[in-house]
Amino acid sequence: MSALKSDLPPWPYPAWIAHRGAGKLAPENTLAAMRHGASLGYRMFECDVKLSADGVPFLLHDATLPRTTNARERIGAGQSAIAGDHPWSVLSQLDAGRWHSPQWAGEPMPTLEAVARWCLANAVYLNIEIKPTPGTEALTGEVVAQAAAAWWAAQRIKPLLTSFSSEALSAAQAAAPDLPRGLLLENLRAGWLETALMLGCQAVVAHHALWDASTVLQAHSGGLRCLSYTVNDDWAAQRLVALGTDGIITDRVDFFVPRPGSLSD
Repeated sequence: MSALKSDLPPWPYPAWIAHRGAGKLAPENTLAAMRHGASLGYRMFECDVKLSADGVPFLLHDATLPRTTNARERIGAGQSAIAGDHPWSVLSQLDAGRWHSPQWAGEPMPTLEAVARWCLANAVYLNIEIKPTPGTEALTGEVVAQAAAAWWAAQRIKPLLTSFSSEALSAAQAAAPDLPRGLLLENLRAGWLETALMLGCQAVVAHHALWDASTVLQAHSGGLRCLSYTVNDDWAAQRLVALGTDGIITDRVDFFVPRPGSLSD
């Protein structure tokens, strides 16, 4: 454990976070996935949120639709494959479950509002990755943050907003400064710590291989929590526990049994 970790502000979130709802066991970024993850004991879920053409925040990882929906047959091959080019009235009709397996056929993509209602009804927590369609970084950050702030207004523990896009996080900070934020990193680019601090982040969410004793100490010394994605091997999880990190995002919701409190409990 970092020598400075005990001096950090309280961290209210569970240590184990289900990636895209239930990892690979159910269709990603759906309410079905979150229900499945919850059935295995998970109390916090990571999801990806972008905007429809008419400004509705909804769950989808990719910029395009074909991998996880039946867009080609429903919308037509001649239409744009970019999710953000379509209004919610069109997107809401797509099947986001059949690609995974027949048992999930007919599962829709949910709006962030639907996910918020489910989280609040079940007293679980959310890590919202702001995943803008390219060119809409600031708008997506602003709209998602405003929506999350409204839906969780009465809650003590707010959703954690994260993004690889500094522009999206900056817009989220301006729109809803009280919501906690985390900077996502796939590499340790120059000035990563300064960027996180400038954006008023409470966490850095990095690829798990980027954390070592030095980087954990740097983040904790800056008052930031250290979260990791996407951790699917026991050896990697044990290494992160030994380093004193604060949260693990995993696909292996069937393997890692979440426990309350810190990773070292």
